[in-house]
Amino acid sequence: MQDTSFAIHPGNKQQIEGTNHRDIGNVRSFEKKEGRFVFECDNGTVNVLFYSDSVARVVMNQKQDPVLEGSFAVIKEPGNVDVSVQEKDEEVTLTAQEMSLHVLKTPMRITFKDSDGQIIVGEGKKGMGHSHEGEVICYKDALPYEHYYGFGEKTGFLDKKGEKMTMWNTDVYAPHNPETDALYQSIPFFITLRGGRAHGLFFDNTGKTHFNMRTEAGTYSFSGDSGQMDYYVMAGPGMKEVLSQYTSLTGTMPLPPKWALGFHQSRYSYETEEEVREVVGNFLEKSIPVDAIYLDIHYMDGYRVFTFDEDRFPNAKQLVADLKEQGIRIVPIVDPGVKEDPEYEAYQEGVRDDRFCKYIEGNVYYGDVWPGNSALPDFTSDSVQKWWGDKHKFYSDLGIEGIWNDMNEPAVFNDTKTMDTKVMHNNNGNPKTHRELHNIYGLKMGEATYEGMKNNLEGKRTFLLTRAGYAGVQRYASVWTGDNRSFWEHLQLALPMCMNLGMSGVPFCGPDVGGFAHDANGQLLARWTQFGTFTPYFRNHSAIGTRRQEPWSFGEDVEANVKKYIDLRYIWMPQLYKLFRDASLTGLPVMRPLVFEYPEDKNTFNLSDQFMIGDNVIVAPITTPDTEHRVVYLPGGEWVNYWTDDIQEGGRHIMVEAPLDTLPIFVKADTVVAHGSPKQSTAVKEDNFQLHAYFGKIAEASYTIYEDDGETFGYENGEAFEKSVNLSYDSDVLTITTEDLNTGFTPDWSEITIVIHGAFDVTEAALNGRNVEMEKLDGGKLVITVSR
Repeated sequence: MQDTSFAIHPGNKQQIEGTNHRDIGNVRSFEKKEGRFVFECDNGTVNVLFYSDSVARVVMNQKQDPVLEGSFAVIKEPGNVDVSVQEKDEEVTLTAQEMSLHVLKTPMRITFKDSDGQIIVGEGKKGMGHSHEGEVICYKDALPYEHYYGFGEKTGFLDKKGEKMTMWNTDVYAPHNPETDALYQSIPFFITLRGGRAHGLFFDNTGKTHFNMRTEAGTYSFSGDSGQMDYYVMAGPGMKEVLSQYTSLTGTMPLPPKWALGFHQSRYSYETEEEVREVVGNFLEKSIPVDAIYLDIHYMDGYRVFTFDEDRFPNAKQLVADLKEQGIRIVPIVDPGVKEDPEYEAYQEGVRDDRFCKYIEGNVYYGDVWPGNSALPDFTSDSVQKWWGDKHKFYSDLGIEGIWNDMNEPAVFNDTKTMDTKVMHNNNGNPKTHRELHNIYGLKMGEATYEGMKNNLEGKRTFLLTRAGYAGVQRYASVWTGDNRSFWEHLQLALPMCMNLGMSGVPFCGPDVGGFAHDANGQLLARWTQFGTFTPYFRNHSAIGTRRQEPWSFGEDVEANVKKYIDLRYIWMPQLYKLFRDASLTGLPVMRPLVFEYPEDKNTFNLSDQFMIGDNVIVAPITTPDTEHRVVYLPGGEWVNYWTDDIQEGGRHIMVEAPLDTLPIFVKADTVVAHGSPKQSTAVKEDNFQLHAYFGKIAEASYTIYEDDGETFGYENGEAFEKSVNLSYDSDVLTITTEDLNTGFTPDWSEITIVIHGAFDVTEAALNGRNVEMEKLDGGKLVITVSR
């Protein structure tokens, strides 16, 4: 009925937000206790903890002492932070090196300040409160010129100022549009940008939560339908610092296997072994690169997980082996629903060993999903986690190295779209309802799957793709944006969605290229593939009953266009792999909005239709039909057109020609991009490592090369190759200096080709003080080949 005009029936009056909340009240007492600061208030107890000099946590519980243990997202322990305490009649001040908390007592209001005494975020007329129904809420002061980013997977434009959002993992097949909320991922974290400075806030509540960023009244609010008020403030002061502080709490992504960064092809469904081999044969015959083929639900025996339909796939192990020999992995879908079938081993084990979610009365919860009536594992239990992870030996024994988790919101075919919220989760002996823990179901399934596959593969890296998740999901999985459609509007939506996921700690993300539902067309597939070339996760996927959209599905011209950009993905692989390595260390995204690099430039604050790869490349996709030009914004400095080497002055908008085979790309002057060569898959050895330096007025650039085996965890033990390369031009002389930073791994390539882009009259080149030969090419390019 909410999809009809009944939703606005005058009898459906809603309670005005905040009118029934009881304020936390006055501070009655204050003390320091076991590394935390305790405030007893009229209507609840508040604890403050410091996790570092720049990260503090506030926890309010209206019924009991705040619960400080058991976060599913935060893996960092509170730090041994030197905090000075000053208590006065009206105020308590807690001061660390990078931030301070000022707590007014009557009523309790908390203001965070930076080390310069500038307000980070504060509270005024309203602060923390709760309702008798169990809702908790917190209001924060908002300034007119603030901008808000992050919030995980949300539709709409980049800046979320003025939005109201709900966090409740939901299976949304209906068309995604700017009003669609909530979606599959719940990441209640955001970054506030104000006057070039930034801070972050993470609301760690695993039930249904709400964010009201409509700031006309001078405040924004965040609330939870259950649980306690538990939030962290990160002092910044820059957007990069905030994101690093957040991922220091929730973890960074593991470095994926290199094959996971290649082009992936999927369909709901490739229904037989014969069909899979035919698709692979077309990729090989047409020399179109591909690293993975996906198997959707039809590969299973009656949709039972941990099975293959032996009629459709008579020799799955041989299929996996044959494709791997051709450099291609198989990635099967694995859903949480276990079919109710007393003759099915997984169901027998789950019932016998008490692995499934149950009601408090003890009866197993059953929901209708793909196999029919199904039980759902209780992933909040460590023993269930291990059991589920061990079950994946079925796949690893077949030679499978990657898994695709779907339907893990969890999705159930009923009116609520999910599990009964009255179901209990064991939670390792601390039982809670599904209402309280709904949003972590996909996260915990991902943890079980990732750890199980990692253990089963005995030293090889695994790849996991998930539809649902919570804060910290990046520790286990990559994320795709779910059941989008083959609409130009969905291509447009994908840019800010992926950028905000990146600013929510999830660097490895992307949409289904070409759109999942509806029918694609050749022009849309071509433009979407161009965009997909630079999304961290790159998969073409389409739904049953829709037009096929493999690269060759729309004729030779579209095929050539799509192949050009899939080839380009592999040419850029050294650069992308280095950025993924950086993301695994720092938490900074591979794909980022321009505001992330230029937070003081007002033109970037809500720039939603172009993005950056790393800190030096701008990509500006075409996202409308029959369009062969677009406006591109270039921030201050010099920018080099990737295709023509033309230099453009930044700080302005320019008009760029973009015929159907051209994706506008600009490289920041005086920076370097690493390239390889096109290949059938990442399994093919790289023998053509290149550094492209785009010289501008400064005529200096530097780069740190990174390589490892792309397959194992040996890099964690120093088995990697790292070399710094510095380039400078002065008085007709090009000077190159290099330094080996790590030689624990030997790359496939033995030489580095350095290509200098820029109109310079170089007469001499020197490497580490010794002259080297150089070659001048048309267009002013200079090529120098040096040994590794």
